[in-house]
Amino acid sequence: MISDGPETVAIASRQVTVCWRRSARARRISMRIDARSGHVILTLPPRARRDDALALLRSHSAWVVANLARIPQAPRWHDGGQVLIDGRPHVIRHCPQARRGVWIEGEVIHVSGEAAFLVRRLLAFLREEARTRLGAGLDALSRQAGLRPTRLTVRDTRSRWGSCTADGAIMLCWRLIMAPTEVQHYVMAHELAHLRHMNHGPDFWMLVDRLTPHRRMAELWLRREGATLLRDMQE
Repeated sequence: MISDGPETVAIASRQVTVCWRRSARARRISMRIDARSGHVILTLPPRARRDDALALLRSHSAWVVANLARIPQAPRWHDGGQVLIDGRPHVIRHCPQARRGVWIEGEVIHVSGEAAFLVRRLLAFLREEARTRLGAGLDALSRQAGLRPTRLTVRDTRSRWGSCTADGAIMLCWRLIMAPTEVQHYVMAHELAHLRHMNHGPDFWMLVDRLTPHRRMAELWLRREGATLLRDMQE
């Protein structure tokens, strides 16, 4: 029996966390590293054996260990720690006796309630801030560009910072709220440009460059820092 839950497996003198997946569409056993959780994902066809999947894992142990080592450390949120908002570090202050939820004063973000719920409260606050700030930013840029999406959704995605559907709906990853505003601007411009060009051809990139001056800086920042934002937060 293979469960979907994580399991610790010893390979190459270290412990790795493995998540098992059964897929009716899979034709062979496959393996990937989930950069967000730091887990190894093993996907098996319906009749594949667990032992064969473990053999694949162990035969590629050097690759697994090397790729896990490249994943940045997950952010740790705790009293006195830091969280990024618009790319700027904000000190986390736990206020157990307060009754204001979560609020920002200058470069400090205050979190009320029990310490056990600090990460959960911060996540909820940042998601709501993302809806407000990213929504306002996209609206302003779309008015300036004359490109109006049919709707905006803000979600938690594992790989994409944004997307645009054929019917004009734009999705943005809430974690962009932690990136610099220039990076946010670029991702919005990128998705708005898809309203006119549903491809990544020369005309698309020309439009992106007309909509934002931050393309080069943002692409470099996302390559260097983006993986950290995608990690699951820890206490």
